[in-house]
Amino acid sequence: MRTSVPEAFEEDMLDSTKRFSDRVSDYVKYRPAYPPSMIEFLVSRLESKRHGTCVDVGSGTGILTRELIPHFDKVVGVEPNDAMRQAAEALLAGNPRFVSASGTAERTGLESGAADLVTAAQAFHWFDKSRTKTEFMRILKDDGIVAIVWNDRLADTEFLAKYDELLKKYATDYNEVNHQNVTGEELGDFYGHDVERFDFPNSQDFDLGGVYGRLDSSSYAPKPGTREFDIIRKELARAFEACSISGKVSFNYRTELYVGALRASSSR
Repeated sequence: MRTSVPEAFEEDMLDSTKRFSDRVSDYVKYRPAYPPSMIEFLVSRLESKRHGTCVDVGSGTGILTRELIPHFDKVVGVEPNDAMRQAAEALLAGNPRFVSASGTAERTGLESGAADLVTAAQAFHWFDKSRTKTEFMRILKDDGIVAIVWNDRLADTEFLAKYDELLKKYATDYNEVNHQNVTGEELGDFYGHDVERFDFPNSQDFDLGGVYGRLDSSSYAPKPGTREFDIIRKELARAFEACSISGKVSFNYRTELYVGALRASSSR
């Protein structure tokens, strides 16, 4: 069940574009990709649009962008954070279908009617919803589609339950910036109708170093030199020792895909 976003978080979102600047290396190495089954399903929904232009907003280091490129004539990655955008440019250097753009969800800088598909992966909860909808409707073609995607980390094992418990206790603003704060009602208002949701399984396997890297890729993770940084690592090491199998633990996800056209007003 998604809960409402605290007002204080809405104010903090003004600085959201800077949150990952010192975490790019860990983000590249340890964040999960998106399951091929989800990519295939999304592309199958597009029919003729698959050969047009996709705009990946909040494209970060290019994790989803890379998976979309084989299916479109052009994929534009729109990212406001310089360090993350540069990581995507390095990842996709030389690919003629990729275009990198400095912009935000609220102001992409793209031409009107440029996109057949707009995607937002692991990013929508940072956006100003009203301004973003106006901008998406401007850059979409009349029959364009929006896909919002999250890798929702589960707490379905003893280790993952402990991991989540430690985040809630020691991570700086984990509860406030969690993407699960976005409600179904907010998504419905954004799309203007009851948007379809589809779920896909996803997972990663990590040794203890990978667990630390996955933690450090998150904007809310405690920083080195803090009391919380030392405590959470000690607790994670204990949990890893108790739960690992052959030196690894699994991070399980439910990849959520919301997909549909945008309508000016809600008809729900």
